[in-house]
Formats: sequence, C-alpha cells, structure tokens
Amino acid sequence: MGANKKVPFKFDGKKDFPAELAKWVGQVFYEVLPEQGYEVREEQIYTAFQIADKVCKKKVHFAEAGLGTGKTFAYLLTAVAYARFTGKAVVIACASTALQEQLVGPNGDLDKLARYLDMDIDARMAKDPRQYICDVRVSRCKSLRFEKQSEAMEEILSWSDVTKRGERTEVPNIPDPIWQQVAWDEGMPCEMCTSRGYCKLVKAKEHYRAARDLIISDHGVFFDDLWTRDERIADGKLPLLPAYSAVIFDEGHKIMLSAAMQAGRQIIKEDLEYIVSFIENIQGARTALLSTTVALDLATERFFEILLNSVIPDELTERLAVDINDGLLIAAETLFRALEYLQGEMQTEQELHTQTIPDTLLEAYDLRIEGVMAALQRLCKNKGIDTIIWVSKIDGSFWVVPRDLSGMLKTNLFQKNLPVVFSSATLSTGGDFSYLSRTLGLTDWSSSSVEGPFDFREQVIVYTPESFPVSDQEKWFAQAIKILVSLLELSRGRALVLTNSPSEVGNIRRGLKDYHFPFEVLWEDRGERGHLVQKFREVVSSVLVGSGFWEGIDVPGEALSMLIIWQLPFPSRDPLIEARRREAKEAGADPLTEVDYPEMGLKLKQGCGRLIRTKDDRGAIVIMEPFRDKPWEQFVQGALPAGAEVVSNLTEVESKLRKK
Repeated sequence: MGANKKVPFKFDGKKDFPAELAKWVGQVFYEVLPEQGYEVREEQIYTAFQIADKVCKKKVHFAEAGLGTGKTFAYLLTAVAYARFTGKAVVIACASTALQEQLVGPNGDLDKLARYLDMDIDARMAKDPRQYICDVRVSRCKSLRFEKQSEAMEEILSWSDVTKRGERTEVPNIPDPIWQQVAWDEGMPCEMCTSRGYCKLVKAKEHYRAARDLIISDHGVFFDDLWTRDERIADGKLPLLPAYSAVIFDEGHKIMLSAAMQAGRQIIKEDLEYIVSFIENIQGARTALLSTTVALDLATERFFEILLNSVIPDELTERLAVDINDGLLIAAETLFRALEYLQGEMQTEQELHTQTIPDTLLEAYDLRIEGVMAALQRLCKNKGIDTIIWVSKIDGSFWVVPRDLSGMLKTNLFQKNLPVVFSSATLSTGGDFSYLSRTLGLTDWSSSSVEGPFDFREQVIVYTPESFPVSDQEKWFAQAIKILVSLLELSRGRALVLTNSPSEVGNIRRGLKDYHFPFEVLWEDRGERGHLVQKFREVVSSVLVGSGFWEGIDVPGEALSMLIIWQLPFPSRDPLIEARRREAKEAGADPLTEVDYPEMGLKLKQGCGRLIRTKDDRGAIVIMEPFRDKPWEQFVQGALPAGAEVVSNLTEVESKLRKK
C-alpha cells in the first residue's frame, strides 16, 4: 500500500494510514497553506483532525464549525486521501447547485486546493437531473420552429446542437420558464424514453460515474440513489451513483427534506388529467379503454376536491398538513380502483397489438400510474398512520412519504459500515447535538464543535426590549412597530428584519406606512429574492424585510449592521415537524422540549449567522420577543453568538453601532 502513488503521502499498510493522514493534514495547514497566504486557524485544524480520525474509524460524525472556520478545506483533505486509499470515490452531498459550483467551479475550493497542493484532483458533479436538457423535449421544440420563438428559446436550441452534457450552467442567462420547456422530464422514466441510452443526462451520468476522487452530488441525487440502489442492482440496472467509500453532507442540517421527498410519492392532478385527455384523443381506441377515462376523471376530481377541503391552512410552511379522514380515504380507494381498471385495459391494449399507442408510451404511462397507485396504497394502509402527507403550496401536488425515515437511513446508510460526516455551522444548539441525532435515528455517533474565528464579545451585542405585552398580540404589535422605527433610525437603515411568514412582512409594511425614512425599505414580496439581496448589499443604507433570508445570504460590511428577529422562529405545523412531535409523544416525551424548542434554536442560530461575516464586521442582534425566564431561554442563549453580551438598554446598542 505504501507504494501507492495516488495517495499524497507515504504510509506502510492499512494500520499506518490514519497516523500518516493526520501528519499530512497538519503539514498542509501549518506549512503549505500559510505559504499561500492563508492564516493558521486552530478551529479549522481541529475540525480537520476530528474528521480525519472519525473517517478512518468509519464513524458517523457531526462536524460543526462556525462561519469563517474554513470547514470545506477541513473535510476535503481527508476526502481526497481516503478516496485514493480505498480506491473508491468519496461523495460530498451539497444542499444546492450553487454550493456544488462553489466547490468544483472555476477558481472554486477544489481548484484552489489542487493548485496549493500541486495535485490533480478528479472531482465531478452529480447534479439534479432538472439541471440538464431533455433531448426529446428539445426535439419537440425544434419541430415548432416554424412558429415564432423567443430569443432565449432560439439560444437554447442552437446551444443544444453543440453542448456535450447539456448543463444549465453553460447558458446561465436563460430564464426559468424557458428552461423548464427543455429540461429533463421527471414524468418520463428514462427506461421508457425513445432517446434512452443516448441523451445528455446519460452522458452526464457517465461522466461523473468515472470520478476517481470525489463526486460532488446534490442532496436529492444522493437520496434518490440511496433509496433505489438495492432495487436497481437487483433488477440488473446500474445505481445512480457508483460505489463510494464515504459520504460527507455539506449543510448537513438540511438533509431530511431531501430524504423525505426522494422517498416519497407525488400525485399531480394535471398528470392524471393529461393521461385522460391523451387516451380520449386516440384514434381507433377500443371502447373499453375509452370508458375507463370517465371513471378516472370523476375519481380524480373527487379525490382532489376532498383533499383540498382536508388541508390544514398554515402561512408558515410551503407544505400544508392534511387531515386524514374517512372521506379522503374512500376517495383514495376509489381513485386507486379507477387507475387499476385503466391499467388493466392498457395491458389488454398492448397484448392485442392494436398499435393505437406506441409500446414505449404505454409503458411510460403504466409506470406513472403505478407510482400514483403506490402513493394511494401507502395512504390507505393503516389509515395513513405509517405516512407523512402534505399538499405543496407551490404546485398543489399531493405527497405521501414513509413515516420511518430514520429507520430507512439506518438500514440503507448508517449500517453499511461507511464513514458519514455531517458538516455545517448549525448542527447543535449550545453544543447539544441530541435533537439532530434523534431526528436521524442515531444512537452511536461522535461530534466536534468549534465557533468561528471571530471575537463575538467585541463584534456583537444582543438587545432584547423589556416589558413587552406578549399575551395581547395587538398591543405587542403596536409597541413592536414603535421600537422597530427607533431601531431603524438608530442604525440609519443598514438592517435585515427576519420574519416567520410572508403575512408578517405585509403586516410590518402596513405598520410602517405612516413613517417616512431617509433610506429605502426592500420588501421580500415586492421583488425577486436574489435581486433584493444584491440591492441590499449595494445600497448600504437600505433595509431588507423578509421571511426567506434566515440562511443562505452573505452581506458583509456596512450594509448589514443590525439583525432584527421580529419573533422567535418556532416551527409551524409542517408535516415533517408534526411527525417528529408525534414520535416524541409516543415515546412519552414532551414535544415542546424535544422538537419545538430545539427546532426554533437551530433556525435562530442560522438567522444570527447572517450578521457577522468577516473579522471587521460589527453589529447588533435584536430579538423583539422576550426570552429571559422563559422555558425556551436556554435554546435561545445557545443559538446566540458565543460571548455576545445580552442587554436591554438601547444606549449600549448605539455605542456598538458607532464603532462599526
């Protein structure tokens, strides 16, 4: 093994690898990177050593590292070395395409690391399939070229003739509505597609499957592979990802939603309506086949009518909980039977070789129908007790997800004897990882936690007003608006106001309508999110108000001097959270202390992380809702920047802002 030239250091046998890896990691951080102008950061080095040790021991490890620690380099060194040691790539699963590009793109983290170490690192992206064009859809659009096309569509169609893998990043200026017309069709199973085996997505998969060091995956792609891997192998198909030696989740606190959505089944009303319409327009179709569409159409309408009447309204979440009642279950069973009947007639159509429908289309529709039937069957079994269900606010689709996600993770990932690392700045509240470990169903895990390299005692002050009439919402709002005005005047704009819902944004706007400020106020519901954040950065005196900025935005410098938490971010009736509450009750625990308070603490920690982005930043965090002497005080305190002073005197806040 020691003669293996791929590993960037010498070692004698497997037992020697962990010690030599640790020596090499130390050498890189203490010698190589400082020569490139990097400062020695003990928090980063500690995290890197912890990851190296736990990966070699094949542990599940929570690596929490505050902003500015440099956690990416901390895990990349071990990932590359371990991939070469095992001969299998390491998967780094990212929460977004932007994070994938940040790692692998030109002058990204991997590009820099490869230059500093004088190494050729083979890292390839496994992106969300919707980031690639669909050859069939492109051909369909080309056939319509006799109609007038937009400039953006003409650009896409011309580009499609020369691109090798069809990635959206090659044409970044194409707007979403145009891209969606040519993007991968998630409703068409690749096995049934007329271009199967030759399309751009297949070429992209072939490209990343050959990675020797790292596969930089999307969270969704990783879980799609995880849940289907054994089944695909049993069916003689290749899994979506090649065999890997370890998994590192970047932004590891976000994985449960992706895990749920990839494990779930989705029912889209328009899909069923399209199948009905398609069959009704088949020339020469048998009467028996056509008659099935009448029953299916009625069953679909009835099911979605009862479904929408069973939705539990909630402004705070994009996933609306559903009351599972007898009417809904009966409608689901009726829709299941209608689909079963249609499926039988379609099989007969195929057996009779009537040639009214191409075999590939029949098979594709059959797979779609099977997916809907599986969701309905899952819903009706045990009256939905074993499921998590919701209706999406975005597109009205209905989701049915297995309740035992932690059990699925245990079986499919944690028991596979692979190293698994969760990396993020927000994995714990005050160093307590128990909430995340319970959510994941883990009993055996290790953890490390370091704050960022910032001096929060000097850089941050936390202000919470006294004597708030919390029990009277109308009085609280009136007083909160007055305090907000004083705070914005004190900070001369330069503030981010975080709310818990879009409706709160509207309420604040109405509360401020009679006030005139010498700075611009940007409202989340009055513009595209990315544009608003960019304007907030550029117009230094502006104020940004919204519910969607708790994480993922970076505004260093003067533009963000005050962060205002309008109300503490207690969780909504999101079905995924509701499932955790139910599990806590069933275990005899209090859902408030086991779920609501920790969930609030994690989101608050993410929000507080928006304020200090560099060692030169100074500012104030304002929490408008009292938390001292409340049952949730320790969770709030654990979410605040370590060492930051908490005050109730505005004069001290003014003093801190003057230093900025």
